[in-house]
Amino acid sequence: MKDIFSINGKIAVITGAGGVLGGSMAKHFIQQGAKVAVLDIRQEQLDHRVQELKEAGGETAGYLCNVLDISSLKKVAQEIVQQWGRIDILLNIAGGNTPGGTLQDEQNFFDMPVNEWNKVTDLNLNGTVYPCMVFGKIMAQQKSGSIVNVSSMAAYGAMTRVPGYAAAKTAISNFTQWLAMEMALKYGEGIRVNAIAPGFFIGDQNRAVLINPDGTLTERSRKVMAKTPMRRFGDISELNGAVQFLCSEAANFITGIIMPIDGGFSSFTGV
Repeated sequence: MKDIFSINGKIAVITGAGGVLGGSMAKHFIQQGAKVAVLDIRQEQLDHRVQELKEAGGETAGYLCNVLDISSLKKVAQEIVQQWGRIDILLNIAGGNTPGGTLQDEQNFFDMPVNEWNKVTDLNLNGTVYPCMVFGKIMAQQKSGSIVNVSSMAAYGAMTRVPGYAAAKTAISNFTQWLAMEMALKYGEGIRVNAIAPGFFIGDQNRAVLINPDGTLTERSRKVMAKTPMRRFGDISELNGAVQFLCSEAANFITGIIMPIDGGFSSFTGV
């Protein structure tokens, strides 16, 4: 019987693959038999990831790439197609918040430097749009492919302290729906565009605002737990299965959705 959830043999491009989230997905996709092109702007993290994936027995290639540079993306896309012949999957994982884009307790919106707003919105929104323009064009020519973007719980409602990040992730949700429509109407049903909206996971970027130095929960974390029915943070690996599903034949009639992976956070009022 055919495994409709399989991604075996698929050619997957993962931006931000040198980071924790991108690395977790790259390892999972390698384990599932996909061929993975890992992209990152940081040479050291990229080399580490490529070595790690090769040691896992997977077929992979690393590309130093700036997702905010169209020419850089085009060069990488050409090299990937030359090596593997096609691109089946694009995971837009590059993104995240910046320290300067997070308001501290003593700050308000008027204190945030404009360059920090620009930095975080550019990285998240254009860092998703530009790869879609470049790798999505190849999918349009193939008339097949799956794109998965990363939105956030910050796109579901107002969240304190992260105005730029929240605005960019909200835009990613809308852009995902728009691109899903555009691809299906102009290039056929074979190209699908979806997004995941992770709940709260402990990572390098948010550890300081969620966990105190002594390991206890911060006030912000306690608020998160109060609105999360599962009463825990997610494990980064718990995103992988949902992303694989969206990239597989099992999701052939799914496009334009934003899938919460959040322990119930988005569905619970807290009452």
